[in-house]
Amino acid sequence: MSTVLAIETSCDETAVAIVQERQILSNVVSSQIQVHQPYGGVVPEVASRQHVEMVNWAVEQALQQADLDWSGIDGVAATCAPGLVGALLVGVTAAKTCGRPARSARSSASGLPEFALTATLGHRC
Repeated sequence: MSTVLAIETSCDETAVAIVQERQILSNVVSSQIQVHQPYGGVVPEVASRQHVEMVNWAVEQALQQADLDWSGIDGVAATCAPGLVGALLVGVTAAKTCGRPARSARSSASGLPEFALTATLGHRC
């Protein structure tokens, strides 16, 4: 069975999910709505900084919810487009970093539909 940890940071939410075959084992979302509300919209630099603050927490929470450690992760994926460039870089960098302890393959998904479809992965990334 392949187990994939997927990271999504394309705009103003930090999301991490762990999927095993077609089953979602965990799904953690950290919203930035309150952070951006005073500005009347998403501020790209603020969004990127919030992702830096939250991505490690989200990964840890996802692993905990799935009752897994890094030895149980076969692949790591991250959204690489479309989105805010700085925000995407946070997610892609986190995925590359996470792939090392997992000794796993890394993949990038070009958009939110692909992130949602990680549940359909049936093979190693």
